Amino acid sequence: MYTGLKHLHTTVATLTILLFLLKGFWLVTGSAMLEKRWAKIAPHVVNGLLLITALGTAWIGWNWPLVPHGWITAKAIALVAYIALGIIAVKPGRPVAVRVLAFAGAVAVYGYIIMVALWKQPLPV
Repeated sequence: MYTGLKHLHTTVATLTILLFLLKGFWLVTGSAMLEKRWAKIAPHVVNGLLLITALGTAWIGWNWPLVPHGWITAKAIALVAYIALGIIAVKPGRPVAVRVLAFAGAVAVYGYIIMVALWKQPLPV
């Protein structure tokens, strides 16, 4: 069960960044695609699945939060930051400069999450 959930989590994590990069491209180019209904709903569904699979994987594979693992806690906190920055980046009504900075921050946080997952260390340097 753990292996299947981990593969699903990895797939959803890949899908979330691909969708986010696509929305970032649309933001920079001023595309009307940002206003499409599916483009507004899909990220919520994908990020919800990402959060559910992350918690399930952490619980089943590592017995977290009962047995604390710093790297899993770091990933969980970073995931919340990634989602928050992503919301700021794509939500209309904010200055473009703020949205671009939030976009870059979200991509950087995503990179951090991947590094933590690979090295299983909160500071993977």
